[in-house]
Amino acid sequence: MQRDLVEQARQGDHAAFTALVTGSINGLYATARLILRSDDLADDAVQDALLRAWLGIRGLRDPDRFEAWLRRLTVHACYRAARHTRRRRIFEIHDLPFSGPTTADGQLSLAIRDQLERGFQRLAPEQRAVVVVHHYLDLPDAEAADVLGIPIGTLKSRLNRAKSALRAALAAEDREPTITEGAVR
Repeated sequence: MQRDLVEQARQGDHAAFTALVTGSINGLYATARLILRSDDLADDAVQDALLRAWLGIRGLRDPDRFEAWLRRLTVHACYRAARHTRRRRIFEIHDLPFSGPTTADGQLSLAIRDQLERGFQRLAPEQRAVVVVHHYLDLPDAEAADVLGIPIGTLKSRLNRAKSALRAALAAEDREPTITEGAVR
């Protein structure tokens, strides 16, 4: 079914392209929001990716890989948006899945989520993209590397560096400054 829609879209059928994209749009927005940390930038990146998809669909070699191709276009659109935006802003993630311990204490869950959010903010867009594609989209290494347009070894090293950076950011936040008795008056 999807292969037929891709073939129709390659022939210029707007309705077929719309049908293809409709099933993926929410996932694309969620991915872009997690990478860019901004709803507005995510909207722009997804629009850019969809425009590039429409303009480039005739060049798609394997119609069965449409979803992966569309995700790859979205990730690269996020990279472009991040490069053009130099200012840093703070945003909450409302759709980041948290699979930690469930407790009756909602404050603990909120504190953990906030701490992860602050650590995630400190990652570069490329590092966030690797984490999002691997963990949020739950893609196998080969497919995640394909979406990002990098070799599998590079994916693994970037994922390792991103996790290390996240751990370091969380550890730095956990360290509280110690105040000696003589320093405070």
